[in-house]
Amino acid sequence: MRTSLRRSTAASLVCALAVTALAACGTSSSSGDDKSAQPGGGSADPAAPLDPKTKVTLSIDCMPPAAKAAELKEWKEDVAEFNKTYPNVTIEGRSTPGQCLEPPRFTAMLKAKSQPDVFYAYFTDLQQVLDNDGAEDISAYVTPQSVPVLDDIDKNVLGVLKRDGKLYGLPTSNYTMGLLVNRKLFQQAGLNPDTPPRTWDEVRAAAKKIAALGNGTAGYGEYSVENTGGWHYTAAMYGLGGDIVGADGKAAFNTPTGRQIADNLHAMRWEDDSMGKTQLLKWGDLQKQMASDKLGMFLAAPDDITYMVQQLGAKYENFGMGPLPGGAATLAGGNGYMIKKGSSPDKVKAAVAWLNFKTLAVGKGQFRYDRSKADGLPVGLPQPAFFTGASKAKDDGLKAASATMPVANFKAFLDNPVPGKAEPMKAQEVYKVLDKVMSGVLTNKDADAAQLLAEAEKAVNQLLANQ
Repeated sequence: MRTSLRRSTAASLVCALAVTALAACGTSSSSGDDKSAQPGGGSADPAAPLDPKTKVTLSIDCMPPAAKAAELKEWKEDVAEFNKTYPNVTIEGRSTPGQCLEPPRFTAMLKAKSQPDVFYAYFTDLQQVLDNDGAEDISAYVTPQSVPVLDDIDKNVLGVLKRDGKLYGLPTSNYTMGLLVNRKLFQQAGLNPDTPPRTWDEVRAAAKKIAALGNGTAGYGEYSVENTGGWHYTAAMYGLGGDIVGADGKAAFNTPTGRQIADNLHAMRWEDDSMGKTQLLKWGDLQKQMASDKLGMFLAAPDDITYMVQQLGAKYENFGMGPLPGGAATLAGGNGYMIKKGSSPDKVKAAVAWLNFKTLAVGKGQFRYDRSKADGLPVGLPQPAFFTGASKAKDDGLKAASATMPVANFKAFLDNPVPGKAEPMKAQEVYKVLDKVMSGVLTNKDADAAQLLAEAEKAVNQLLANQ
């Protein structure tokens, strides 16, 4: 779901401010307009790491725009550092408004085969990329030699970037959803913000106490339009061990578990009056409510906190997180980079070397937390969270040492990891149908959850039959 949310919301917040095609910021050892791999130092063996003598130019999208001065500064610094090891690799960063976030532009880019050598994509974009023959199979190039932390990358995260056993990308970030809480309201209601609710019964009980504070305060908030309601319904189902689409390719949510979710929301809305009077909410609405201390809880990913702080003037210390209620699984997502189909072996090797340095090396690139803190960027959110084992321990330590927010507020979330689960097939179309279930139970006191789910099941099965 965050594919469309980030493309629509982030595009309006950030990409509209970007400048077009900022100048390349690598150290160039090649000349002219030839962007193909050039002779010198290359190896035909895909498993062999990139030879530092190799001359190659890489175009890479999603370079930070000028409006994000600190991030752009760090990008340029990383290019310079990378070129100390690979002086003959020219990095040509691209920063085109909307290029990284806007679905129509992304789709048009794939169809025109105009994507950069190394292009940004959300996890949910893989099938579209493959349908357009857009990405190189990089399985043979990604080894413990070229990516030293490979064995410590969460297998579930890498799995999202695979199809039929072939690897088509490397992750830049990932997220898992949890229960986001307003610590101030929890304390005012006599609740412990360090132990957020772990079950929906506990959520309901806490929501009542928070709503009892009055002054228009809601205990729990939920989406129900623009596909966001179906997105959250899916997250709740995963938390309780349910599914949206079964292994047989048919709708799997019209079950006792599915009805439990709808009935619980209906009861919180109409019996408890703990969800507020205003409904038909979308992404951004709940964040505004929580940032203004009018909402106690909602399902979210950690970076919602940064949005509330940077865009809405809230403070990091006012928020905490716990695992998704139920804890069976959690909706996961993220993004990464893929390499354009038809790229030469040297280009693929250079791209893997860059991605390893910029996005996957503990203590380097995006994990230079000391630098991020010095540059005024947030440090301490529990994402990206794709490391395991020794790499995770090292990364956690570095993050804590430079944290700009109280990391203890996320202890319940970090200490109780919930397995990530990918979005269902035809996710956006399915979410749109499930919006009707969510809006129905939240706006109609006499809503029949069983009937709403039966109608949604029929509609989703028709969608799936037509794929």
